[in-house]
Amino acid sequence: MKAIVAIFLIFLVSHISMAQEQDYDFGKVSKQQVEEKICPQDSSANAAILYKNEKIWFTYSQEEGFVQIREVHERIKIYNKAGYDWATRRVILYNRSIENSEVLTSLKGYTFNVVDGRLVRDKLKKEGVFQELANEYWKYESFTMPNVKEGSVIEYTYRIRSPYMQIGDIQFQYTIPMLKYDLKVSTPQYFNYNKRFNPESKYVPELEYSTSNGMLNLNSKDDRNRKWSTRPAFTNYQYSKLDYINNVIMAREVNIPALKEEPMLDNIYNYRAKLILELKSIEYPGEPIEYFASTWEDVTKNIYDLDKFGGQLNKSGYFKEDIADLLKDETSEFKKINLIYNYVKSKVKWNGNYGVAAENGVRKAYKEGVGNVADINLILVAMLREIGIMANPVLVSTKNNGIPLFPTRQGFNYVICVVENDEGKVLMDASSSNGAINVLPSRALHWQGRIVRKNGSSNWVQLKSKVMSEETTSMKVQIQPDLSISGEVRQILTNYMAMDYRDRFADSKDDELVKEFEMDRGDVVIENIQFRELSNTGKPLQISYNYQTQGEIEVIGETILLNPLLFFAESENLFKQEERSYPITLDFPIRSKYMVTILLPDGYELESMPGNGGSEFNNGEAKFVYAINRMGNYLQLLVNFDLNTTLVLPEDYEYFKDFIGAYVEKHNEKIVLKKII
Repeated sequence: MKAIVAIFLIFLVSHISMAQEQDYDFGKVSKQQVEEKICPQDSSANAAILYKNEKIWFTYSQEEGFVQIREVHERIKIYNKAGYDWATRRVILYNRSIENSEVLTSLKGYTFNVVDGRLVRDKLKKEGVFQELANEYWKYESFTMPNVKEGSVIEYTYRIRSPYMQIGDIQFQYTIPMLKYDLKVSTPQYFNYNKRFNPESKYVPELEYSTSNGMLNLNSKDDRNRKWSTRPAFTNYQYSKLDYINNVIMAREVNIPALKEEPMLDNIYNYRAKLILELKSIEYPGEPIEYFASTWEDVTKNIYDLDKFGGQLNKSGYFKEDIADLLKDETSEFKKINLIYNYVKSKVKWNGNYGVAAENGVRKAYKEGVGNVADINLILVAMLREIGIMANPVLVSTKNNGIPLFPTRQGFNYVICVVENDEGKVLMDASSSNGAINVLPSRALHWQGRIVRKNGSSNWVQLKSKVMSEETTSMKVQIQPDLSISGEVRQILTNYMAMDYRDRFADSKDDELVKEFEMDRGDVVIENIQFRELSNTGKPLQISYNYQTQGEIEVIGETILLNPLLFFAESENLFKQEERSYPITLDFPIRSKYMVTILLPDGYELESMPGNGGSEFNNGEAKFVYAINRMGNYLQLLVNFDLNTTLVLPEDYEYFKDFIGAYVEKHNEKIVLKKII
């Protein structure tokens, strides 16, 4: 009897397992999956990838040779409206020419909902599919699933057909959890790949390695024209087969955790688990081995040798007369650099496109006044070289492109300019209209850049600024008899602080400026706002305005309480989580200073005020000082905050959190005034 029960249980478990496996077949979505309210593995998830199957392999034809096929099947659960973004998929494809472009094929998909107790599905139609050109090298194929609601399950599958042997990164993690992921990569023995995981990831998948057999069908044609024979011409076909080995990588992962966004983190995807397969060499039978970029020197040389990169730097005739007029009798090297930099900024406007290769070509971009970042900054390099300045392009990976951990041409998507002299390195990006020398736009402040020199040498340069960006705020506070407050504010901003304001407000009208400055400040009314040096990026930005507010004073009987920092007070600690997985990253060091002068109102006496204090983090990497004093009828407050580092490691998070907490707490201490009876 026990044996019969055991056999029955084995059969039952086997049957359930088979049913569960069949549930992953395309189109086999269950009513239970649609009705599920929260993700069992992560109750905070707005959506979850219930299943993903990814297969990569190569097919062969006599006409095309090896062609890469990448097949993706995904099933995603949408739990709430915040997860609706996952109903749109955007696939990036290389788009060089008809023969050398990647193509998305075999796309089909469904949205599953429960309506009146029944499981219904809506088919993805042509009107839900879109194409968009990113630039001359890349395009997007996007599709949006139909009739998506809270609770919907969407499912789609597609193939990418690519003529290239390079395999795109294989992603194991997203910002939502993935419950099951099956991966299979088969590569012919002729293609040798370096296999690497992202070393910054906390999650490391397990891979299985094996081999499989493959076979090529080959044919050759022998045309024979029997010129000296009375028999007709004929063609002789010869067929042959060639066996080869596929190297196979497989993964069967379950319950892969989501990447969780954390405050002040540059790019969460820099920390995702991914498999990087870098094509190292191709070795066909009877042919010499073809090696690909294996060092950063190889990468930079290959890029520099491109006509749309290094070739653009050899062209100078189109601007010679213009820079001769621009520089005239100027002898200072620094002033020459500054003049040319600002001239290029004004002459050629950025079209919004990235790229390491010129899009329009420097001559055309200069003539038409528009180009991508490579067009603009290669013009800048060429002009500086023309007048004898040691200028070179710098390859950059922007924040949204990730960190190029290993040598690869695809790791860079941006170009800036560097001048190297006895005083150090001067970095410039003329695509940023509000940038300045050594003040790059935020998009380019990522990790390191690779200098590519004319003599063939190359090396890394740190992109994040070590120069302090300062914000100095002076505020006068006067308490009126009706307990409203009025006064004036003067601010001076330098470097990145100034650039941020210029980016936000350079094209704003006065009424728009007032709305921006009143935003999130309660009932504050701003008047007489003025900007000085708004367009002069070489000087600090100055802002002044008058203000009035009714709601900053708290009245308790005969006593009033007032935060001396008013609407500049930090209201809460940004860092609330107990632990942190990833580093805190900033673009530049920060120094802020508040100088507040408060006129004590008639009829009130000072009962108490905050004590002086301060704190320090990690031996001066950050510190603040809070000092308040009474001088006759005035209170004078000075608050200094310095953040001298751009990186706080996770192991230091608890101390940094406490430091910021102490700063915020001090910001919210109040003075107490008691009415004189």
